[in-house]
Parts: sequence; C-alpha cells; structure tokens
Amino acid sequence: MGARKHSAPRRGSLGYSPRKRAARLVPRVKTWPEVDLGKPVPLGFIGYKAGMTHVYIVDDRQGSPTFGQEIFVPATVVEVPPVHVIAVRGYAYDPNRGLYTAGEAWVNPPSELELWRKIPTLGEFKESKLKELEEKIEKLREIRVIVATQPKMVGGLSKKKPDLLEVKIGGTSDLKAIFEYATSKLGKTIPFNEVFSVGQLIDVIAVTRGKGFQGPVKRWGVKELPRWHKHRKGSRRTGARSHGRGTWWEIPAAGQTGFHRRTEYNKRVLAYGENGLEITPAGGFLHYGLVRAPYALIAGSLPGTPKRPIVMRYPVRPPTWYLKMGVKEPQIVYVSLQSKQGN
Repeated sequence: MGARKHSAPRRGSLGYSPRKRAARLVPRVKTWPEVDLGKPVPLGFIGYKAGMTHVYIVDDRQGSPTFGQEIFVPATVVEVPPVHVIAVRGYAYDPNRGLYTAGEAWVNPPSELELWRKIPTLGEFKESKLKELEEKIEKLREIRVIVATQPKMVGGLSKKKPDLLEVKIGGTSDLKAIFEYATSKLGKTIPFNEVFSVGQLIDVIAVTRGKGFQGPVKRWGVKELPRWHKHRKGSRRTGARSHGRGTWWEIPAAGQTGFHRRTEYNKRVLAYGENGLEITPAGGFLHYGLVRAPYALIAGSLPGTPKRPIVMRYPVRPPTWYLKMGVKEPQIVYVSLQSKQGN
C-alpha cells in the first residue's frame, strides 16, 4: 500500500471572508465604471426581485457553439418602477482623505412618496445650496444623485417606506454637462429604459438569502467524517488548529451563513416592458404575487429572495465578446408564463 495522502484542496473560498451579515439591505455601490457614451446618464438603478421564469432566445454571440440556434435561458423578473431624484451631491478629492462631500442640495419630494418615513428630519429645498454647489464645479471630481424608489407601485410589496440609493452620473467627462443633467432631473423621475438598454450587460448587487447560523459542513462544504468510526465529539466538526494566540482564521468554522452582500457580473437585460402583467405567470410569482409596474427581464439567477432590493449598474469588467458585438437586442422566441406554484 502506498502512503496515505494527507493533503486535499481546501473547501470554500477565503475570498468571501469574513462571512458576516450584510450591513444594509440596500447595498452601497463601492465601484463605478468609467463609461463613454457621449452624454450624461445615471450609472445605476434599483428594483425589486419578483421571481424566475424561462425563455427561448436566438443565440447571437459570435463564436458560440449554438450561434444562430434557439437556446433555453433561465431569467429573473425584476420590477423596476421609475425612481425619484431627491438630491444632488458633489464630491471633491483630497489626497489625504480621498473623495469627500463638497456640497449637496435636497428637493421637496411629493407627498405620495412619503419620504418622511425614511428621513423624518428632511428640511426644505434651498436654492442657495444648489448655487453653492455650482460655484464649486471646478473643484468637483464626481456628481451623484440620490434616488428614492416607489414601493407603492410595486405589486409584491406591502411597505410604504422608500429605499434610497446614491447613483453616480457618468457617460461623459464634461462635469458641467453632468451637473446640468443632474439638476434638470432634481425632483423628477427616471425610468429604467433611460438608464439601461435592452441587450446590454449589467452588474447586479444584492444581499443573498439568509440561512442563519450553520455548521462548517453546510457553510464551507467540508467533508463529513465517516460515521462508522468512533467520533466522540461529532463527525461534522473540524479540528481547531491554534498557533498559540488563537484559532487560525483559515480553518472552516461554524457561523453566519447567507445574507451576504454579493455581486453578480455581466447579466444581460433580455427585455423591458411597461405592463408587468404581461410577464406575470398564472397565479402570480411564488411569495411575491403580481407584477404591476414596469419590469426588466434579466438572464440568469439573481441573489436574494423575492421582494429583495436589487441594485444594477453598468458593468465594470465586460467580456471581450460583448465589447466586439456591442449592445444588441436579443430575439426572444418564447417566454414561459406557466404557473410556478408547484404541486
């Protein structure tokens, strides 16, 4: 017999450590890409996950083995009602402190938005704040807007409190044009199709489904010890290896599983529609219901449970085939509207 092997590939990825609970349900976008579109455009949007279905589309990726053929694609329906622009914020740069807020101006939101549920101490709009920000335009590095969702328009939600998201305005290097665009949208709404186009790739940031406190077998995927041996302290435990000052952090251990902030890269927008009922399956989506607001159909699965806020942005690392092909609207042959309730 040969010598017993004492090494094996590690289970789980240390790149996701520490696996702790997300700090907020609506994730903050940490990186914004540099996009050259020749005009100002918001680089992100926020919606709510409704559920999944499947479609058949004609594969239009050059070099794909199934190019020109009908392929099966699972897809996620995200309800994307227009968002309200409630503030403009300018950022300056300092080598010692990085980006810092140089000024901001808030608008009086409409009463039906009920923003007071989110920000009870919101003051009145002051034109002087906007002028001060315009005077600092030469010192600014970035201009962002703060948008608020309209949960009352979402069919699967029962809450009234809007969610807020800070979105960078990009698409051009002309900061004055960006400032004019941001101020022109202050107090107005921005629809999904003004930000993204059908056929383009996007990055999706969301909080995954929470699974609570779990052991190392479920949390890290380590191998369970054989049960036919004597395991007085359990077959699903991992040995705690110490270096004298505590346990190694690389050792798989029990802890929080799920409810982590995760980013899914390069998801393709397959379709967009104004009437959500045309994409709702018979009986509605499980744990969600009917889709009444505008919707976006995104290829693949997305993190989180139904009703979870979904943050979408322009891709930070698009693949080569996408850069060569560009934005091209896919040809959808069939969209499944069968009931997903199960038996």
